Amino acid sequence: MPGTMKAVVKTRPQKGAEHIETAIPEIRPEQVLVKVRATSICGTDVHIYKWDAWSQGRIGEKKLPQTMGHEVAGEVVEVGRNVRAVKTGDYVSAETHIPCNACIQCLTGQQHICANLSILGVDCNGSFAEYIAVPEVVCWINDRKIPPEFASVQEPLGNALYAVMGEDNDVGGRTMAIIGDGPIALLAVGVARAVGVTTIFIVGKYDFNMAIAGKMGADHLLYANRSDVDRVAFVKDHTYGFGADIVLDMAGSDQALEEGFKMLRKGGRFSAFGIAASSPTTLDYNNGMVFKGSQVHGINGRKMYDTWFRVRNLLASGRLDISPVVTHMFTLEDYARGFEEMLTRPRRSAKVVLFPDRKEFEDAVRRRK
Repeated sequence: MPGTMKAVVKTRPQKGAEHIETAIPEIRPEQVLVKVRATSICGTDVHIYKWDAWSQGRIGEKKLPQTMGHEVAGEVVEVGRNVRAVKTGDYVSAETHIPCNACIQCLTGQQHICANLSILGVDCNGSFAEYIAVPEVVCWINDRKIPPEFASVQEPLGNALYAVMGEDNDVGGRTMAIIGDGPIALLAVGVARAVGVTTIFIVGKYDFNMAIAGKMGADHLLYANRSDVDRVAFVKDHTYGFGADIVLDMAGSDQALEEGFKMLRKGGRFSAFGIAASSPTTLDYNNGMVFKGSQVHGINGRKMYDTWFRVRNLLASGRLDISPVVTHMFTLEDYARGFEEMLTRPRRSAKVVLFPDRKEFEDAVRRRK
């Protein structure tokens, strides 16, 4: 589809981005062109916006200019000649891990950790635009009952669901401690409540986010930056002395690892999602893992496509309400305000959603009233 569009583009290796006019992507035979209805800001986007050491090493200035963003919901307006399952008019979101479908992981049902994966908005142009080209293999058809501002958040919601469910999906009637109060941790609280976790502890440090955790269904709010409560003892005292059946590390800090394994009961499961500031990092291997007989599940992305089925069902059924986590909405041209909210400390935002079309934005605002 020839023509131009507006997009938020990383043009220079320094803090910031530009809202500029650029060409509408030309799709390859295996791709579809999606008209973006909503796209949300992720922590990865913040790294790229700031252009930190990770961005320089992972992307590098030679790949610029590049359209940012990867969390998206929109409508298919054009399909490539090799596309079979997706059609024009479909309401879709996208898995951001694009698999090669040739490595051992892809061939054994682990596409989400493909050895050769590329990532939307990191290795190619992303979704902070009026249109995005994506491979059919990562398109997920949404239920139209899910509004765009929620459908665009399914990618991080998928992280949360995978962390909560683990590899065995055995969570009903369990107790769970979630360490971290970022957006994915807050989404994990809601997922845990929806799928039958009976007692939910969250450990965080920002009043704004901890209030959201309460709205999402957390039973106990524990502050990581306060010394008035022994958090490990508290969890054990409220789990009959055993410790939590499942611990989710969504922070990656030394404190999170130390306390998380201590909170975990013997034979429990530890979902490792948080990224440590530096690695290798220190943990009590003997007492936290070996002698405790703990299971450790590394969480990288979402399971294709099991996670997507579950996320869609939870949202479309109304069993999971993520509205408290979607704290801010802006038009795409106001992207800088969205990043300002994401960067402000103490936190005063969780998920920030952008809308290329002003009418779509106004409709979303009306839905929130």
